[in-house]
This record gives sequence, structure tokens and C-alpha cells, in this order.
Amino acid sequence: MHRIVVIAVAPVPAFDLSIPELIFSQVEVDGQRAYDVRVCAAEPGVLESDGPFDVCVREGLEAVADADTVMVTGGMAREDVPRAVLSAVRTAAAAGKRVASICTGAFVLAEAGLLDGRRATTFWAKSELFRRRYPAVALEPDVLFVEDGLVLTSAGLAAGIDLCLHMVRSDLGAAAANTIARLAVVAPVRPGGQAQFIRTPLPAETDFSLAGTRAWALQRLDQPLTLTDLARHAQCSVRTLTRRFRAETGLSPLQWLLHQRIDRALELLEATELPMTTVAAHSGMGSADSLRLHLARRVGLTPTAYRRSFTRL
Repeated sequence: MHRIVVIAVAPVPAFDLSIPELIFSQVEVDGQRAYDVRVCAAEPGVLESDGPFDVCVREGLEAVADADTVMVTGGMAREDVPRAVLSAVRTAAAAGKRVASICTGAFVLAEAGLLDGRRATTFWAKSELFRRRYPAVALEPDVLFVEDGLVLTSAGLAAGIDLCLHMVRSDLGAAAANTIARLAVVAPVRPGGQAQFIRTPLPAETDFSLAGTRAWALQRLDQPLTLTDLARHAQCSVRTLTRRFRAETGLSPLQWLLHQRIDRALELLEATELPMTTVAAHSGMGSADSLRLHLARRVGLTPTAYRRSFTRL
């Protein structure tokens, strides 16, 4: 069982702290829990939160020694991070453990020196402060999460869910991550490079929405869908389609289609023995060469290597 130890640094947002448990505790492989999630703090007991109630943490930092993955949440960009916390994350990173942060937990990793020379992100509202305080970090303030080797950082609040789903997919495959997304009633894994927030307000429920067109497209991923096809179904112009797609998803229509097609291909590789040309055709990737190219960009593996690593057969 993969053990994830979450370090809570006060003041800690209770929502951020709950995300790892919400996502990882539901993952099963062959009927057995795949992850063991524990929470610790520099000083066990009642921790200050940033809301109307406090958080009680029972374990101390000694729990980090048994972790496979260490996650940090909380801190709210404080400068006086406990030295014991900094030492714990440095030791974990030096031992080759995966280290991640949610929201302003990135400030803790940066304070420990783990992000120097690396790409990272944090809550967009704190990005300017982060940039001033840690100029050695290659901050990407507009994305959901960043993976740089064994160090991962996410933006604020719900972006932590995207990060955890990404970690599940990296560990166990797309099918496992999508199953957990459905159980948690959240969107499937979103690409880390998607914008943290969309400046265009979302439409009211009574306004025009492309939800029906996206559902229609998901049933036809194996077909050569064009912008014109999508616009025709949505009964709008291509220009309006593109504008509304970005407003509702943060992606262009073709970016969204590619993301969905890659996810379909990953699930087919995990759950079937179909030849690569057939996987490419069923997912709308066109050819085995195109499939190989896009998988290498997304997950860093060839289709054959991905199937070998994540097959459920």
C-alpha cells in the first residue's frame, strides 16, 4: 500500500487538508485499498485553521519517515515555517520520495529550497508575493498544477483535486483516476496547463451552454470532428463556439477534443488488447504514429510501455 503523509502547516484550510483523503482513500486495486493516507504536524493537537473552526491532528512529523509520498498543505504564505517541517520535507526529498504541495503549501517547499531552479505553481492570488520571495523558482502562476520530476505543486483549493487525480493516474492509470473522479463527483483529470481561473464569467443556468455539445462529441470521439461540426451541433458560429468553449472549460474546442481522445486511448490501452492502430482509430487519434506522439507528450511513455505498466487484464 502506497503511504501518503500530509503535513499540515497552520493556519491550514480545512478544505485543502481534506483533499488527499477524499481522493486517495477511495482508490482500490483488486478490491484492496491502494493508498494509506495519514496527516501530521510539527506539533500534534489542535491547529489553527483559516476558517471558523480548528483542525485536530494526532500525529507528529515522525510519520514522514514511513511515507512514499509527502504532501504539504496550509501555511497561508507564512514566513516562519517551523524548522522541523522544513527539515522533514528536505529529508523526504533527499531520500527520493515524491513531494507535493497544495495551494500555499508551495511556500513551504520553496522555503525548504526544494523548488529552486524548478517549475512550480501556487494559488494565483499569492503569485506575486511568491515571485518576490522566491526568485529562484520558475513560477507558472496561471496553471492548475506542475510536475517537475518528483516535486509537484498545485494551485489553490480545487486545483488540489486535479493534482491528486493526476497522481492517481500516474500511479495506477487513467481508468483508476476516472473512476475516482466519478465517485467524488468531480471533473475527470484536467491537464495541468489549464488556466487556474477564467476571466469570462460562466453563463447562468438559463443561458446558452455547450454541455450538450460536449456530451455529443464524447460519443463520437472516433469520428473526425471539426470546429464546423461542433458549431453546427451547438447551432452557433465557429467564433461563438470557440469563445464559449474557453469560457466554460478554459480550453479551445480542439484542445478539449485532444484531451478527451488521449484519455479514451489510455483507457483502451489499459482495458483491452486491441492493436495500436485500432486504439488510435477508436479514440480518434488517427494513426498509431499520432497516438505514440501524443502519449509521449502527455505521459512520457509509448503506448506499448503504458499498456505494460497499467494493464488491468
